[in-house]
Amino acid sequence: MPKTPWSATSQNLGQDFHNWSGGLRFRPSRLEVPEDEETVAALVRAAARQGRSIRPVGSAHSSSEIYVTDDILVSMAGICGLREHDAQHHRAMVGAGSQLTELSKELQAAGMTLSNFGDVATQTVGGAIGTGTHGSGRDFPNLSMMLVGGRLVTAGGEIRTFDVEEEPDFVRALRVSFGTLGILTWTTLKLEPLHDLHRQEWCLAFEPCMEVLDKLSRENRNFDFYWYPRSDEVKIRCLNPPGEEKDYGAFARLAKDETGPPHEVIPQHSDLPHRFEEMEYSMPAEAGPECLGKLRARIKERWRRSVGWRLLFRYIKADDSWLSEAYGRDSVSISLHQNATLPYWDFFLDLEPIMRDHGGRPHWAKNHSLRAAELRPLYPMWDRFLALRQEMDPGGRFLTRYLRGLLGCLGGVCGRSARGDGR
Repeated sequence: MPKTPWSATSQNLGQDFHNWSGGLRFRPSRLEVPEDEETVAALVRAAARQGRSIRPVGSAHSSSEIYVTDDILVSMAGICGLREHDAQHHRAMVGAGSQLTELSKELQAAGMTLSNFGDVATQTVGGAIGTGTHGSGRDFPNLSMMLVGGRLVTAGGEIRTFDVEEEPDFVRALRVSFGTLGILTWTTLKLEPLHDLHRQEWCLAFEPCMEVLDKLSRENRNFDFYWYPRSDEVKIRCLNPPGEEKDYGAFARLAKDETGPPHEVIPQHSDLPHRFEEMEYSMPAEAGPECLGKLRARIKERWRRSVGWRLLFRYIKADDSWLSEAYGRDSVSISLHQNATLPYWDFFLDLEPIMRDHGGRPHWAKNHSLRAAELRPLYPMWDRFLALRQEMDPGGRFLTRYLRGLLGCLGGVCGRSARGDGR
């Protein structure tokens, strides 16, 4: 069983649970760490008999309250690792509780790799898929698009298999559903043959970067950048197959140069020594530069002295996952950070309207202030998702107080039938 970043270990009663940053602390009635899906199914059936809710949790890296509960919390850490793989078609069945870094070592031995990673790789497979975790690159959607099949435990405590070719709409809904349609146990992922990437980091001033931003984003396999408020400089990060890298020495200073498999060179952090809180929104790609410019002006005007953390700008390819932040549109994500030991909500809430004004959709695993009334207009498939969620979990077994507000539910009923007016 992989090491978990939180204090509770197994079946603790009456003990606090905290997330990675320490910003979320709550006390579930019990924590279960099942080691097979039959035990997960039995836990769900027992919860149904007792009228209790049950929530899955991955690595607890998320800042939002999607797994906060005072009832049953289920860690999937016991269902992990590579179960089977098809090297010819580059597919593998892996446990939903597999931590991405550890799983990547097993996939490397099998000659395969995930196509992309986020800025960190501490998430579990189930958590990354369920929240729409993403990396950067105009040709790369979020990690949930890896999911092409698998198994999950339904609200009735049954084990259901699924395949994207047989149930495309179900998988489109499931990919970014943060555990509200069922508990993923085993996932079949679409992967790539193992390969190396050459990572280069270049430092330059903000304005020169923005002048060539479109070019930079299109001529690198993976491209993103950090903006540093106090120096007003940026660090661009470019990853390419060895031999296909570009030389930006004419206008930037090379700060880092390394080559290795994707799981070793794409994630920025390994041990994550500095805890932070984060807010992230994704907007249409064409709106990203203007949004960034307005955020920069506001931060320089109001927040430069109190917030020294960098801002992260990334590209995401459009997808068709119903609640994905990149549903139906190529996107840019902008992430705000603040030290976890310092006040952060005033900073986030001051800048959130700017991102919303540019068509922003919030990352489900990060801090944001939106609830169902504000979220529904942002997602064209919102009502279809809620109808499916209601069909699969009519008793609200996978809901919590926070999720009811997020989705617009009264009791266990979500959507139009919960509000009566369809809004």
